[in-house]
Amino acid sequence: MDFSVSEKMQIILSMIDEFVIKELIPLEKDYLSGNMKVLMPALEEKRAMVRQMELWAPLHPAELGGMGLPLTESALVFEALGRTPLGLYAFGCQAPDAGNIEILHKFGTPEQVNVFLRPLVEGKIRSCFSMTEVDMPGSNPVMMDTTAVKDGDDYVVNGQKWYTSSADGAGFAIVMAVTDPEAPPHLRASMIIVPTDTPGFNLVRNIPVMGHAGEGYFSHGEILYQNCRVPQKNLLGKEGHGFVIAQDRLGPGRIHHCMRWIGICNRSFDLMCARARDRVIAPDRKLADRQLVQTMIAESAAEIQAARLMVLHAAWKIELVGTKEARKDISMIKFVVANTMQRVVDRALQVHGGLGMTDDTIIAHFYAHERAARIYDGVDEVHKISVARQVMKTYANKSVR
Repeated sequence: MDFSVSEKMQIILSMIDEFVIKELIPLEKDYLSGNMKVLMPALEEKRAMVRQMELWAPLHPAELGGMGLPLTESALVFEALGRTPLGLYAFGCQAPDAGNIEILHKFGTPEQVNVFLRPLVEGKIRSCFSMTEVDMPGSNPVMMDTTAVKDGDDYVVNGQKWYTSSADGAGFAIVMAVTDPEAPPHLRASMIIVPTDTPGFNLVRNIPVMGHAGEGYFSHGEILYQNCRVPQKNLLGKEGHGFVIAQDRLGPGRIHHCMRWIGICNRSFDLMCARARDRVIAPDRKLADRQLVQTMIAESAAEIQAARLMVLHAAWKIELVGTKEARKDISMIKFVVANTMQRVVDRALQVHGGLGMTDDTIIAHFYAHERAARIYDGVDEVHKISVARQVMKTYANKSVR
């Protein structure tokens, strides 16, 4: 496996790093204070700058206006952008749009591509992904109460969803709903495109998460579908293939999530080391002189490096043999990187002491909002069970001495 980065990619990453430092991190104060009236116009200006730099939509197809980077290179971009909560949005590769773009590109009809995909890649509209339900286990997408019943040329959608991220202000949702309750479990649900201005699409609330409800792109919506009628041509892919498409969406998506988490680790690590270097704790003594702090720094450096290499290997394997064959690697990075991030952020907060508890740094935000990494896209425990089962299969007839 070749770990070298092309000269072109090094230039791109250098440009992104400089942009993040000079243009995006200064906006974090408005983000942390919830001053969206100031933040969003400023972010739109930054998005225009990114387009001028020809760095817009790095992972999306070139024929649709993106950069078309392969998975391993786009993973490096996500690492660079993950240093700030504003990075992915500023460069047009934010979730859930990124995943929706992937499946629309792969499964969308020509009409769906023109009506929904192109303006989404261009950043003219936003979208949301509506799968998780209040009373159903989010880690098991074959269990679902929301239904889509055929009526003439339409589907009529009924159900309740939550954690429909970025629903507030989105132009459309991709909804996972049961279309054939009598089919085998993995063939019961389908994905259907529902414009958010459709009668019966009701944004009930933006869910408060760790004390912050958020708004617009930075929100998690609870949606009530009440006799929400859309044409059957809004079916994405084949009927009953919702689970298959969801798995297709989640594989590369977990690479991007994990590399964003590595970016958070890098930012937190930098802040921790700078704090340890500068913080005076006694005459002629700094935090960095304490062996306990040195241990935190050493363990964080090693864990970040290990997690990063795991993710890059998984991305390389997906490119080489496909998502299905790399599923064990994908599950492993999901829980390893999520926990690595939590430990690194916790250490960074501890080294900052009382300052770390405030919003004067980004660390408290990372601590509160990234705890969910061990829950969404499948809880850690489910991924560990999946890995163990796949490992034990290899020992079914294996002689060990």
